[in-house]
Amino acid sequence: MMQKKGGIGQKFLQSLAVPHKGKRLKNCLKIYAKQSKDAYHMPSSSDKELEVKFYLPNLLSLQARLEALDAQLVHPRVYEANLRFDTPSGELTRSYRVLRLRQDTVARLTYKGPGVEQDGVRSRQELEFTISDFATARRFLEALGYVVSVMYEKYRATYTLGCVEVTLDEMPYGSFLEIEGPDGASIRRAAEELGLDWQARILESYLVLFDRLRERLGFTFHDLSFANFEGVQVTQEDLGVLGA
Repeated sequence: MMQKKGGIGQKFLQSLAVPHKGKRLKNCLKIYAKQSKDAYHMPSSSDKELEVKFYLPNLLSLQARLEALDAQLVHPRVYEANLRFDTPSGELTRSYRVLRLRQDTVARLTYKGPGVEQDGVRSRQELEFTISDFATARRFLEALGYVVSVMYEKYRATYTLGCVEVTLDEMPYGSFLEIEGPDGASIRRAAEELGLDWQARILESYLVLFDRLRERLGFTFHDLSFANFEGVQVTQEDLGVLGA
């Protein structure tokens, strides 16, 4: 049975499961009321993904900040395997669209549209649902003519902090934090609560950063795997990002 990714209403209700400062809860209520009103006129609003990334020189320090702010750990650290699909001619990549099959605690199929900057964050359409069988889904996509263009891995822990979702991501080339929320203002407030430098935010995807590394460091491998990066030291200068 397929299950669509939960929208802002579900995330908001999850966020109320832990104690919050009064100001944070008041902001959540205002945002939720506005999103509910907008959704009445625009039923597809829950399909929008709004997020930013930050490069973390010290992941454990950021994890401690989350816990000090009473962030709720909703998904403990888990391994992810991701397959990006494209047409043999690379049509999806050229049009900045994503077709992804992911396996963590469940299997998920995701479509993402082209991204744009909105209110200082990255905005794009996202359609995602769970599936019952990763291997069958792969064969299904390949039967339709899609091919795997890249495989990438990471470890991810997921928290909620007020109205936003915060993930701690361990990539083969470094550690990052993602903040996803209902609007740019909420995402920026969460970043400031966590003591992050807003000017250091990253709007590119992990695969764009990977392509940058391949060009700068001359990597010949095509998969973003932990095995390929074993023994390789990558700096934030290599990635072209600032530490948060």
